[in-house]
Amino acid sequence: MINPDQNPEFVNSFLDYSITILNKSANSVKEYNYDLNMFLKYMKIHFKLTNETDFNKIYIKDFSIETLKRIKLDDIHSFLSYLALNKNAKPATRARKISTIRIFFSYLSQKANILKDNPAQNLETPKLDKRLPKYLSLDDSRKLLDVSKNDENDENKERDFAILTLFLNCGLRLSELVSINLKDIDFNDCKMNVVGKGNKERTIYLNNACIKALKNYIEVRPKEGVKNDFKASNKALFLSKRRERISNRTVQYIVEKELRKAGLDASKYSTHKLRHTAATLMYQYGQVDIRALQELLGHKSISTTEIYTHVSNEQVRNAVDVNPLNT
Repeated sequence: MINPDQNPEFVNSFLDYSITILNKSANSVKEYNYDLNMFLKYMKIHFKLTNETDFNKIYIKDFSIETLKRIKLDDIHSFLSYLALNKNAKPATRARKISTIRIFFSYLSQKANILKDNPAQNLETPKLDKRLPKYLSLDDSRKLLDVSKNDENDENKERDFAILTLFLNCGLRLSELVSINLKDIDFNDCKMNVVGKGNKERTIYLNNACIKALKNYIEVRPKEGVKNDFKASNKALFLSKRRERISNRTVQYIVEKELRKAGLDASKYSTHKLRHTAATLMYQYGQVDIRALQELLGHKSISTTEIYTHVSNEQVRNAVDVNPLNT
């Protein structure tokens, strides 16, 4: 983790702006901090302001406004080229850093008035390959749930089954699942509030499978000795063995464990692949409208949701078979 005390003042001002005005999540701000540290360290090397080549040893707190004003579009392109050639950064990784740099220089030129000109104004995003998302088939999804539900040797089977059920039925992000509090669930109206990207809250409607799994887990959820549970509003839904809010890594471990128990490739699937699975199954079998799916998944852009409109090979085969000329 990068210490903000090691940042120049203008970077920390930007991070504060991102939290208070742009309402970015803590994870987004951490990514901004990481990206900008790498970018400014590279600029020190690029402008020959240091002889150090080890990024971990480059000091940027003294990065001056005068040096900042020297940065042009070509210099940013040089950084991106370095990422591609020296770090084997994929287009998606470079696109994320481009987004950070764009927002950063927009802040410096339009909000903080530190720069007169914005060098990233015409910065383009690399073309991204559109790949079909990996997901579990309907049969494998059922197998995964059945194995988890019926494992009598697992002392946390109610919790783990509820986690899988929410992933596969609601298409939650990992961060969304971990942050659920007990107060977020309304059993009367069968719904739940989650906080997604950009601290945006949305409502998830719970089906019978989710309601049943959650009630079964809450019945056995530890009630005594829960750590960091001083306020009713902060009572975490899912707890670890230490009786504190479950971590991202623990949830990832649970999913990997359950996948292996079901005889599925744990290296091929992940918590995010379960989100893909939920979205794909809802679209293919539930005939869910793309706009409704966008709302459910918490996507800002409909284009992000459109990756789930891919069709299976069987659907393609059926399309040919039902051609009226097939006589």
